[in-house]
Amino acid sequence: MDSRYNFREIEKKWRAEWEKNPVNKEDDVKPRFYCLDMFPYPSGSGLHVGHWRGYVLSDVVSRYKLLQGYQVLHPMGWDAFGLPAENFAIKNNMHPRIATATNIANVKRQLHEISALYDWDKEVDTTDPDYYKWTQWIFVKMFEKGLAYEKEMPLNWCPSCKCVLANEEAAGGTCERCGATVTKKNLRQWMLKITEYAERLLVDLDKLDWSEKVKKMQSDWIGKSYGAEVDFKVVGSDEKITVYTTRPDTLYGCTFMVLAPEYAGLAPLVKPECKEAVDKYCFDASVKSSVDRMTDKEKTGAFTGSYCVNPVNGKEIPIWVADYVLADYGTGAVMCVPAHDERDFAFAKKFDMPIIPVIKPLDAELPEVLEEAFAGEGIVINSEEWNGMTVTEAKAKVPFIMEEKGWGKKTVNYKLRDWVFSRQRYWGEPIPIVHCEHCGPVAVPEDQLPVLLPEVESYKPTDTGESPLAHIDEWVNTTCPKCGAPAKRETNTMPQWAGSSWYFLRYVDNHNNNELASMDALNKWAPVDLYVGGIEHAVLHLLYARFYTKFLYDIGAVPFDEPFTKLFNQGMITKNGGKMSKSIGNVVSPDELVEKYGCDSLRMYELFVGPPELDCDWDDSGIDGVFRFLNRVWKMVYANKDADKAPSKEEEFIVNKMIVDVTSRVESLAMNTIVSTFMESTNKLLDVAKKEGALSKATLDTMAIMLAPFAPHIAEELWHELGHEGTVFDAGWPKADESKLVQDTVEIALQIGGKLRGTMEISKDASKEDALAQAKEVLASKIEGKTVVKEIYVPGKIVNLIVK
Repeated sequence: MDSRYNFREIEKKWRAEWEKNPVNKEDDVKPRFYCLDMFPYPSGSGLHVGHWRGYVLSDVVSRYKLLQGYQVLHPMGWDAFGLPAENFAIKNNMHPRIATATNIANVKRQLHEISALYDWDKEVDTTDPDYYKWTQWIFVKMFEKGLAYEKEMPLNWCPSCKCVLANEEAAGGTCERCGATVTKKNLRQWMLKITEYAERLLVDLDKLDWSEKVKKMQSDWIGKSYGAEVDFKVVGSDEKITVYTTRPDTLYGCTFMVLAPEYAGLAPLVKPECKEAVDKYCFDASVKSSVDRMTDKEKTGAFTGSYCVNPVNGKEIPIWVADYVLADYGTGAVMCVPAHDERDFAFAKKFDMPIIPVIKPLDAELPEVLEEAFAGEGIVINSEEWNGMTVTEAKAKVPFIMEEKGWGKKTVNYKLRDWVFSRQRYWGEPIPIVHCEHCGPVAVPEDQLPVLLPEVESYKPTDTGESPLAHIDEWVNTTCPKCGAPAKRETNTMPQWAGSSWYFLRYVDNHNNNELASMDALNKWAPVDLYVGGIEHAVLHLLYARFYTKFLYDIGAVPFDEPFTKLFNQGMITKNGGKMSKSIGNVVSPDELVEKYGCDSLRMYELFVGPPELDCDWDDSGIDGVFRFLNRVWKMVYANKDADKAPSKEEEFIVNKMIVDVTSRVESLAMNTIVSTFMESTNKLLDVAKKEGALSKATLDTMAIMLAPFAPHIAEELWHELGHEGTVFDAGWPKADESKLVQDTVEIALQIGGKLRGTMEISKDASKEDALAQAKEVLASKIEGKTVVKEIYVPGKIVNLIVK
């Protein structure tokens, strides 16, 4: 054994050995553990140290479980379809297929540097036809069940990416990929009816071992509310406008109606004299983002010229169009109660609408002229037979009164909208639908899947809203699978979320050509035991994956209805306070750090930088301390490996305390404190070696085993240097001997005049007299020539001598 820690040689040696002889072997007897990272989009800029954080954490857990006797599934793959890959290809003037393959090769090389316990034979790639065959199969099944449907509607449009975005991708009014301001565009789209699963997606959150933060984010996005649908008859017509409201208790205060500019029944309500103004208003609203419409302080609107009847009092109220109402929430129509809603109040003030208070505070009166809307708890007023009820009472009782009188019905609403599922881009899964003039949209038969993405010369998006596929006649023109007549293929492609919403299922049986995954493989491995990834996916990928899993469960394709039993969201690593980005030049590549310090040092430093669930700012300087620690461990083993010594009580206490602390912290994923535990334990063991002349082989064995999940290369090398034949990962995770954690001695502080002057070991049962005598002996040189005037002893803690 070389006295010098040659990390380059060691890491190269064991990486090659593990390639030939994987340590995670098939074993049908062992219990199973499925640990999964959110698979990456293969970026052209490769991995930075922030990516390593989650990958190292999941690998530590995987190797820990392996040492505990589990057979572990820890796969890796590529989320390679979609806007990021296509935009990269366009920017670099490369075909997306070539760009994607190049990027995958680079990121895979970098992942090998981590030496993670990945099952590369389970690798999946969402752009592989053998994979997206089953992505298309899921869509066909949803189409057959009525969950996939076409609709023309105003949708979020990114003028830069030139494609439609789901609400989740346009949060904040900007495209999540390129940052461009999102506008609206009327287009025919495929939709997935995720709203059919809203209640189950909400209720089943209680079954999951996820952080409360993520569960709340999903709950808020689903947005369940209780209220009523109220019917307002249109004056001079047999038509009615139905509104959804969570405040039926305020109906007597409704003095006007506002419709969204996209409201489906708007046209017949617009009188000829109002048409020009309404048309212009609706056009102007169409180029504004939903966020801008909701946050504009200046209220705008256009009068339709029509009126409807408030059902509770028979009064005619005007019908307006205003862009602060959105078509995709409720019914797209709002009953306006300006006295008790701040947006309605602002609108009423601007357009001189009546403001009638119908709620007063519990312990005060409202002013004669309202200066602002009152939205608090209170008592119902100006509402005939409802007067005197509290708001809570009225909200509960009024829906039943409405049903009795035929004014409407009580109902539940969800903020969650159906998922916009088509993109007007090339680089995505073709939607397996054929459009026939006679049969309508027809699913491509299963035996004709996959519908392959054709090779094209021009893959760049168009300005018309059409996919580039629309111009490939030989691919578009086909025959109807149902009647045989000429037909055309669907030319929109699926969003990148399609492939990532079920990939965790394919890992367990990735070479199966006959089904998505066999029931045997799914029962053996799934659902995922631990899922590690960023919290930024809380209401996108995680919600979609839960929806897909529930659907597949309902059709009997999988034996469970939730995909991820436990979720851990690692914090982001920033640089100079900002997210790492190649465009702003603050990316820290792991490659140089691995070259200088080694993979094991970087792995441990990634854990050491801070609590893994919190964001932290990267500082290279700290890795030196971890590198020095591994050198100390190496030298400790080198100096003691040939010693023939039984462990002392102090040595056994340090080792068993380390086992207890590290085990509990791995289980709770408190990884940053584990590294400091190793450092403290090593320092104490070195002190023992200095006092006693050596350390026992049992102690060194335990240290090698416990380091293995964190720094696998040095651990494997030390294990073999200590005389073992097989891999350290077959050694078994050590269990603490509780009897060794009972100490006969304690360390107490020694003070002179209240100031710390040293420490000493003392029997925990020592008498006061013995403790004071031993303390005076230890402090003899410091109290020589002085008189002790007072002696203070706090058992097991301190001796304090007062001298003069």
